[in-house]
This record gives sequence, structure tokens and C-alpha cells, in this order.
Amino acid sequence: MCGNPVSEALLAEANWYPYWDRKDGACPACVQQNLLQTLLAKGDAALHEAIQTAWPLDAEAALGVLPTRLRMHADPRFSGKGITIALVDAGFYPHPDLVQPRNRIRVWADATHDPVSVFHFDPEEAPNWPDWDGARDWQWHGTMTSTVAAGNGFLSHGLYSGLAHAAELVLIQVRDSVGQISSASIHRALTWILKHGSEVGVQIVSLSVSGDPVSPLTGNAVDEAVSALVEAGISVVAAAGNDGQRSLLPPATAPLALTVGGIDDQNTFSHDEIALWHSNYGTASNDVPKPDLVAPSIWVAAPLLPNTSVANEANELFVRREQNDPNVHGRIAELKLITPHYQHVEGTSFAAPIVASAIACMLEANPALTPLLVRDVLKETAHPVPGADRERQGAGALSPGQAVARALAERHSRSARLQVSPCLAPEGITFSLHDHAATSVRVLGSWDGWRSPGIAARSIERGFWRTVPMRLSAGRHTYKFLLDGQRWLDDPGNPCKTPDGLGSLNSFVVVPEEIHPKNSQDAGASSMIATQIG
Repeated sequence: MCGNPVSEALLAEANWYPYWDRKDGACPACVQQNLLQTLLAKGDAALHEAIQTAWPLDAEAALGVLPTRLRMHADPRFSGKGITIALVDAGFYPHPDLVQPRNRIRVWADATHDPVSVFHFDPEEAPNWPDWDGARDWQWHGTMTSTVAAGNGFLSHGLYSGLAHAAELVLIQVRDSVGQISSASIHRALTWILKHGSEVGVQIVSLSVSGDPVSPLTGNAVDEAVSALVEAGISVVAAAGNDGQRSLLPPATAPLALTVGGIDDQNTFSHDEIALWHSNYGTASNDVPKPDLVAPSIWVAAPLLPNTSVANEANELFVRREQNDPNVHGRIAELKLITPHYQHVEGTSFAAPIVASAIACMLEANPALTPLLVRDVLKETAHPVPGADRERQGAGALSPGQAVARALAERHSRSARLQVSPCLAPEGITFSLHDHAATSVRVLGSWDGWRSPGIAARSIERGFWRTVPMRLSAGRHTYKFLLDGQRWLDDPGNPCKTPDGLGSLNSFVVVPEEIHPKNSQDAGASSMIATQIG
């Protein structure tokens, strides 16, 4: 379905999916995306039953949190494959969502002392490190941030996977033996990445920790280390903090870090429902306003730390729930349990790795992106949080699908990059798509009853397709791309989606009675009209 080559080993990963035959040629990502879109198309009434049929989970609990990839309208063609993310956190555990059926942890390191202790692992290796199975409370935080970014949802049979569920990982521990996370340890971790990150392909760093308040005597070595990483071509993402105060600590204060605040999307598919979460804000060390953008920091599915008292209690609670024990419901809600293996969590600690995972998908789509261009794309494609102060939301809420579409556009000439789809202008509407695998692209839509063969798009540049302008009647029109005569794709660059009634999504555009762009020669201005009316 996606057109990407897959191995027999990859196909074998989908052995748990129902209604799936390997002879059909669908890889796990395609099957997963189809199931999720089917759930969306069927609506709330059928959601409980459909989830229980598709995944062997408790039907009521499974709806506690919607999957991140679906609720954020991520582009199903990209999963962070070939990209390595470094996460700096208190501690970690080699969770099945990261190491099954193939280990994706390349490195574990302890940066709480000098020199840094480093362990390297192969894909076929079961990774372990000192006290890896100690079930320490402080391992919980890093385990969750790493799986939110790059977990494949192994213990949920693929349901609760991250945007970058195929990415490789470097995990760096910064909590010392007395329970402290210091700026010195964070700085040591960042310095190690700067020196050795290229050896394991690190292109993104995600920081869900904060260091010591900045001292006039010692300066801010963490911010300086972040700047050095960005200048070396590595994107750095930092959590803003959770107090709702005008107060930031390093590394959130780093001018070149992508500082991420939080939103509450109400656990829905609609962008219209989002509101700001109580994250910190303020200014960077050069007085630039922070955060740069915001992302989900509540209703995020993350795994429990195996073998801990909470994980053991969760298993017991769900056994009792299966036995219709009415006394367990309060405790399940108190622990925010979704299944025996997952709970929903909150904090900008999870917003930051979600942004990091979106960057991984962008780099998979366009490896030539620089950190500064990544920043620009993320901010330009973010959508405003209605009614929220600009200083608290930055550029707005993360939009992964549009960010990937823009990343693909950056592979082309300036004129091609300006062609945002759909583009409304006085001469008509045009549709454009960036896809380097397709050999033919057509657009079919409701304006003529989805009549085949539709509108042919021409290859303007290699991998960039565009239709000629056409006039449509005023009103709402749904449409879709047809690639190579057999593969359907809703418009990745258009955030306006609607279920098609067949288990997938259509894109839609609303054409007004009259179109009066201020500058009809500027494709960017025309595309802004399309965004506003869509």
C-alpha cells in the first residue's frame, strides 16, 4: 500500500493483526494505519467494539487515550526509519516497545560522572546495563519519554506507537546516585553527544530534564552546549516545564533549542478542541520568547515500568476487573491505567519527545534539512491555539503531517516549495503533491462524482506533481490523490480531513463565492486563502 520495500522479517512483525494475509502485500505500518482510520471512520458508536476486535485489549480501558499518530494526523508514509534520536533523562529500561521484535537501542550511557560510561548494542542483541532490571522508580520517566517518541507499541499490538516507531535510540542517564539531576550531568551528556553522536548517527536530542538555575558566576554551560550541537547539525528539543509560571531553566532557556510547551487536545481528533496546558514560558538567555511551539502534554499513552509495584498492581486490577469486581474502577482511574501495560501521562516531558519524533519523520522525508530549517518548518506549519496568549503558545501547536509535507517540499526549487496544496487563485484551484516514488498522480473528487480518470498532475520537477488550474463551483469539495492508478492518499499538505465512509480519509477544501487574493502572483498568498477558508 505504501510502496516501500519490506523484508520477510518486517512482515512477520504483523503476525498479531487480524484479517491480515501476508500475500496481500501490506506491511505492519499499512495494516496499522488502515485499522486506525477504520476506527475513525466508523465513529464513536462502533469504536469500543472495533478496538476490542482489532486488538486484544480491554475495550473500555483502551479508549482511555486515543493513539498519538492518529489524533495528530501524522503522515503514514514516514516512521523515523534510518534516524537516531538521543534522549537525555533520569534513567531508562529496555522496554519491549523499544527492543522487540528487533532491538533499536544503539547506546546506553551514564553521564553522571566523568568519564561517561557507555554500552553499545547490536540490533540482534538483548540490551542491558548496570541495574537495568532494578525496577527503580527513577527509571520510569526515561522509559516513558523514549517510548512516547519511538515506541512501536509492542505490548499493545501496535496500537500505542510513537510517530517515530522505527527510529534508533541513544539513551543517556543523568540522575546520580543521590537522586539529583544537575546541570553538570546534562552538560556532560550533551558534550558526549557532540563528540561521539556522529558515530551512531544522532540527528536529534530530546531533553525532558532541567538543570540548576543559572548563576552569574558560572554562566550557562548547558545553553552553550545546545548551541554547539545545533551548529553541528543536530536538532535539540527541550521541555518547557509544568508549573504554568513565567520561569524557565536550562536547557529550555537555550536560544537554539526548540523549547516545547504543552496543550490539552481533550483526547479528540479535532484541532478545534485544543487548549493550552499549564506549561512554563518566558525568555531564552538572549531574551527571545519561549516556548517555540506546543504539543500534547496530557492524554499521552505511555508504558508502565515492568516489575514495579504499580505494574504488578495493574495486572491484578485488570484480572479483578475481568471478574466483574466493582471495587477496582476507582483505583484504575487513580493510576490512569489504560491497559495492564499502559497508562496515560501528562507533562511537557512528553510534549518534547513527540516533537522530536516529528523531526525524525521530517528527516526521513528530507535528510538535507538543517536544524534551523527544521525549526522554521515546524513553526510555519504549527496551527494557533484558539484564544491563547502568543507568549505561552509560541508559533502554535505541532502539526506533524503538514511539517512532513513541507519537509518534502524543501527538496525542490523555491517555486515548487511555494505551491502549498490546495492553492486557490483567480484562475482556479491547483493541487500539488511531493512524492518521489510515484510514476503517475491523479486527483479525483466530489466535484464530478469521483469520475475516473480524474485530473492528471504533471511532474514539474522530479518528485513534485501539480495539476493545472481548474475552476470549481462554490462550496465544499472532497478529494484524494490516486498514485500509480492503485494507491489512494489524502492530501498530506491539507489539514482539513473527513472520513470517506470506506475506512479511510478524504481531504476537503471550501471554495468561496469570490476569490480576491491581495497578490495573485504570490502562490504563498493564495495558499493562505485556502488555509483560512478550509
